[in-house]
Amino acid sequence: MAALYTLVNVAKFFQRGPTTVRALDRVDLEIEAGEFVALEGPSGSGKTTLLQLLGALDRPSGGDIWFEGRDLIDLPDRELAELRLRSFGFVFQQFNLIPTLTAVENVEVKLVPAGGSRERALRLLDEVGLAARADHLPAHLSGGEQQRVAIARALSVEPRVVLADEPTGNLDSATGGEIIDLLWNLAADHGSTVVVATHDAELAARAPRRIAVRDGRLAAQPQPAAL
Repeated sequence: MAALYTLVNVAKFFQRGPTTVRALDRVDLEIEAGEFVALEGPSGSGKTTLLQLLGALDRPSGGDIWFEGRDLIDLPDRELAELRLRSFGFVFQQFNLIPTLTAVENVEVKLVPAGGSRERALRLLDEVGLAARADHLPAHLSGGEQQRVAIARALSVEPRVVLADEPTGNLDSATGGEIIDLLWNLAADHGSTVVVATHDAELAARAPRRIAVRDGRLAAQPQPAAL
């Protein structure tokens, strides 16, 4: 069976004046469907760049990124936009909720293009433990509650992959641990693969598979742990 993702010799370079910044350099990686993978590394290591490439938010400078048998590099922008809408769910450090919309409305917004309903949005909020807070604005929710709304939104279209960039960066350690566990359990229930980028080694250790990212390259990768 082919891997969900196959990356071959992937590179991403940026120009900063006369300097070429190698954000990613000769990255090879395979991710299987259903895995929970943590990309762990300090700021500037390349983990966020890698996450953006996995989510088709950017294109590499070189190499190949295969997702479900299709090379993302060759897909036109229209097909990439469709993948981002229906195949990928995103969770960010800053939550990215719309401040003028309630919790349930923030989830509904993601569902509109896919023809979802308020009932589905409410069910998802119930799954993340926020049914009683559905009509609250983000300003009236704690950081942990806002991130739970973001997870419900990411899972709303039953994505093949959930990509989370420092999802616990604005949370205390206890709440951060709860969010990682919640994300893993719900993604497993929904059949989604999860890739999390984090600088927190303790949180990364919660993942069945942990990959160190340093200076744009991947360290030795352990085999996926048996669940």
